Amino acid sequence: MQRLILRRSVFTCTLLHRTAPARPYRLLRTMATQPTPAGTHKDPVTGEMISKTELKRREKQREKDAKKAEKAAAAPTAGAAPKAAAANEDDLNPNQYFELRSRHIQKLRETQDPNPYPHKFDVTISIPHYIEEYGKADLIKPGEKLEGVSASLAGRIHNVRSFGQSLRFMDLHGEGMKVQIMANKEDAKDPASFASVHENFRRGDIVGVIGTPSRTKKGELSISPSEIFLLAPNLHQLPSGHFGLKDQETRYRKRYLDLILSEDTRRIFVTRSKIVNYIRRFLDKLGFLEVETPMTSMIAGGATAKPFITHHNDLDLDLYLRIAPELYLKQLVVGGLDRVYEIGRVFRNEGIDLTHNPEFTICEFYMAYADMYDIMDLTESLVEGMVRSLTGGTTLQFHPEGKDSDKVYDLEFKRPWKRYDMIETLEEKLDVKFPPGETLHTEEANKFLRDLCKKHNVDCSEPRTNARLLDKLVGEVIEPLCISPAFIVGHPQVMSPLAKWHRSRPGLCERFEGFMCGKEFCNAYTELNDPFEQRLRFEEQVRQKEAGDDEAQGIDETFVDALEHGLPPTGGWGIGIDRLVMFLTDSTNIKEVLLFPAMKPIETGTNVSGTAPGPGGQV
Repeated sequence: MQRLILRRSVFTCTLLHRTAPARPYRLLRTMATQPTPAGTHKDPVTGEMISKTELKRREKQREKDAKKAEKAAAAPTAGAAPKAAAANEDDLNPNQYFELRSRHIQKLRETQDPNPYPHKFDVTISIPHYIEEYGKADLIKPGEKLEGVSASLAGRIHNVRSFGQSLRFMDLHGEGMKVQIMANKEDAKDPASFASVHENFRRGDIVGVIGTPSRTKKGELSISPSEIFLLAPNLHQLPSGHFGLKDQETRYRKRYLDLILSEDTRRIFVTRSKIVNYIRRFLDKLGFLEVETPMTSMIAGGATAKPFITHHNDLDLDLYLRIAPELYLKQLVVGGLDRVYEIGRVFRNEGIDLTHNPEFTICEFYMAYADMYDIMDLTESLVEGMVRSLTGGTTLQFHPEGKDSDKVYDLEFKRPWKRYDMIETLEEKLDVKFPPGETLHTEEANKFLRDLCKKHNVDCSEPRTNARLLDKLVGEVIEPLCISPAFIVGHPQVMSPLAKWHRSRPGLCERFEGFMCGKEFCNAYTELNDPFEQRLRFEEQVRQKEAGDDEAQGIDETFVDALEHGLPPTGGWGIGIDRLVMFLTDSTNIKEVLLFPAMKPIETGTNVSGTAPGPGGQV
């Protein structure tokens, strides 16, 4: 069953694997030989390979910047030192700040007073549990402490506010929540070292706090530390807490920084985890068995897509990264595992745009003795229940042009969902009569579809096969109708080489696709289990491949052999988790719901040729 037919083919890439001589299975690196680096000395800051002369020049300039920064930071008078020093540091450029901070931490590493990278800090309570436990009304009165109680917290400092030498306020963030640190010299275990200890802390540092639950005079829940420890310093200048991290490229390339600064980003990925867990629990309760299938194979089957190619060293064999786990899962059903599912990554060598990423997460399941109508009911139940568990209701809003736009879709997930018959809806909207279903694979049908696309200005690149022409018409006419979740049914057999023929409509097959916001998110069939028909379908795919369709499938003899042993009547289903998360989190760009999306490499002195990886190893 082909899953989520994503129709793009833009770039070509070969997956690389490092050769590991000590292991029995080794994958050969298939790149061209790396060019000779521009120099032989590594810049410790940028990681570039440069000449010895250039390295000396940079180090000299950095030393000059650091001295200038130290001088600027030391400028204020003693009484106002902490606040003025912080203000001066805010005026430094990122390189100056990094140099100054690095020197300070290097000095701590040498003196170990304190050790800036300790091995362990005992946390007795998390920040969310601290707020739940000690934030109860009337437990701590404003301006008072909960005497006799001690707690150990850890997290990242986001704001530091100094009031003279004896009082500091810091916001401690962790697990999506924050609590205030109210550090008073009088509460310190060693008051004499209070100022020097706090001179080590900056925005972005990870710290451990041992102290007493308390409230400020204004009633804000805090912790009054007796001791505070630097656990991991942040050497870089964090973007302003007010403006945040606005550059989209930086957010995607440095997701760790995005997560530090944006609660909205954190919320998206927490929701993503909940969605995956809900699917898993839903299927487990229905008696499905979760399995794992190979990532590489000799044939790229189970979907219509262009695959990535890699090479197996020991076997001296080119292999494909999987474009779908379907054929393996159905072999398991043949073997008697009547209900199986897999949640995992698939790889398709396609373009990168707002709704497509070359590798993405899919869930596929196969259910013996079920058909597309059973699966349709199950899909409605799954997605409606998921939305209820996330929101408490069945409605959501989606902004197709971004959260700041006025255009908004009101999505209703309550069952039953609307159904659009493919051929009937095209006939109605285009005011035309289609050829009989059993003739939609012929040359005459191809001419009819070409003329129809031309008449309605529907563009379809070569190869202009019947399946591709129909797909383009559906994308232009029917998909935009599917705002709230809806099903498109009644697909011609020519579009679905793995689906079973329709039991009452010749030329069509038993398949549905789920759409919302005008985009596909799931796909399901009554599975084809006739080995004779399956071989004919595969042979037709081979003809399409020879005609120039890179996304057509080949013949999988092992799968046909499995069908010859008997596949029971089976319903199969696949859902694109990334795209589902987009709709349920009001995200218009797939990169917003992928922790590490595919990005073009940043050009540096060592990778301008395009053969060396960019920072972070982006593709």
